[in-house]
Amino acid sequence: MTHTPTPQAAAAAPVLSVRDLGIALPPGADRPLAVQNISFDVAAGQTVCLLGESGSGKSVIAQAVMGLLPPGLQPVEGAIVLNGQALLPLAPAQLRRLRGPAMAMVFQEPMTALNPVQRCGDQVDEMLREHSAMPAAERRREVLRIFERVHLPEPERIYAAYPHQLSGGQRQRIVIAIALILKPALLICDEPTTALDVTTQAEILKLIAELQRENGTAVLFITHDFGVVAEIADRVVVMQLGQMVERGDKMAVLQAPREDYTRMLLAAVPELGRHQRPALPGGPALLDARGVSKTYVSGTWPGRRRAVHAAADVSLAVHPGETVGIVGESGSGKSTVARCIARLIEPSSGDIVAAGQSVANARGRALSPFRRRAQVVFQDPYRSLNPRQTAGASIIEGPLNFGVPREQAWQRAEELMHLVRLQPSALHRYPSEFSGGQRQRISIARALACEPQVLIADEAVSALDVSVQAQILDLLNDIQQRLKIGILFITHDLRVASQICDRVIVMQRGRIVEEGGIDEVFFAPQHAYTQSLLAAAPGRGFAFGGGPATPQAALA
Repeated sequence: MTHTPTPQAAAAAPVLSVRDLGIALPPGADRPLAVQNISFDVAAGQTVCLLGESGSGKSVIAQAVMGLLPPGLQPVEGAIVLNGQALLPLAPAQLRRLRGPAMAMVFQEPMTALNPVQRCGDQVDEMLREHSAMPAAERRREVLRIFERVHLPEPERIYAAYPHQLSGGQRQRIVIAIALILKPALLICDEPTTALDVTTQAEILKLIAELQRENGTAVLFITHDFGVVAEIADRVVVMQLGQMVERGDKMAVLQAPREDYTRMLLAAVPELGRHQRPALPGGPALLDARGVSKTYVSGTWPGRRRAVHAAADVSLAVHPGETVGIVGESGSGKSTVARCIARLIEPSSGDIVAAGQSVANARGRALSPFRRRAQVVFQDPYRSLNPRQTAGASIIEGPLNFGVPREQAWQRAEELMHLVRLQPSALHRYPSEFSGGQRQRISIARALACEPQVLIADEAVSALDVSVQAQILDLLNDIQQRLKIGILFITHDLRVASQICDRVIVMQRGRIVEEGGIDEVFFAPQHAYTQSLLAAAPGRGFAFGGGPATPQAALA
């Protein structure tokens, strides 16, 4: 699905007009303005993508349009005009009346955007209660109708369900339903597909495009994924550190960029390609999973118990210096397998062998040597690091638990900071003082502090900007070449998998459906599910920066 702008969209008067916008940061910040001198328009039926790294000011602009700026941020210059009405002078109550009927926003993480203790139907119904005079029965029919429009299965069941009872893609559809039920003139999407797998991402992008065509909605789309930009954008605005460095038609910006910063971002976009990696050293497997299964049973009453087979008969091995990737949709069992192998959860059956010893049934102290041998790097470094501990305290905590003297552990932490390309002085700072990429480097250093033989990376780069993502992938590759560790790399990004993995395993509904080298799986896929994943990858066949089209074009 490639978005093609209509002539009407290109010629229409702007629904949203941002002119010379400047937003001040609190006193003491590293720069006076969060964004400055920002100007762009979004017309009816048009999609404008705000593109840039974390900290570039993309989300600040969206928050300013919605009147949702956090305390301490203050518009100081310029104007924001929605359908001819200036928004910055409006009082909070006036802005509240516009949110829903005139403008709406889809946030990145639906689980935090939705109320966990309120049923999904009631959360959508709230928009109608606040902004319309519909009776309750009519509101319910309208909610069920929008559930059908966003392609949610069994609308009556979804209406009564809580957010935790739905998949990530279904939760994001609920958020989209809330945003679009009043048919606003402007829809702002702030990284709505970042954490979704490629097939769910493709469905969400297609859904937004469908609803946009039906209602003539103007869309301001914030993302760091160039594949998504290539798929949906009409125009692109490139941001860096609060400045607008480039803007223009999608094809002009993505294929013939004028600015060095834009060219740097485009150069960091991973391609689905054949990459020659050094020959692997011989030797026995560092980690060998044999027939691992995990079954969850819900319900306690006889006849109401339900078994969910999250993983079934999964076997894989990781050798020294090897990176094994696991790819698949949400719910395919990728993370379940990784957590079973790391013994963060107990497998229902199967065996896990490390250093010649079975650890599948090990408990307590018997599991301690394996805990040191296999370390995990999680997706969100901010949540996996203790906000009350300095980076140094987090890094040395593991070695101290394994009996390493404090002075020796600290010396190792300083060495690791150099290894992950940070200064040792950063050990005395807290997680909140770092960027997302820096926090992920600290998480990697923490995992390496225990001198593991196997590193399990569970979606470790999925939420990072392309430039930071490229740095982390390069860092992992460099560390692996130096230390000869094995890496189990879980991801839903096929392009990233092709960059770093020697072998790849494709999972669907808890089972392995295909496995092999990159050339076999990504360039000659045998299973229909693998073919569907490759076909759904956003931006397939698009030539970023004017270079050759990616090998995905052959599968399109």
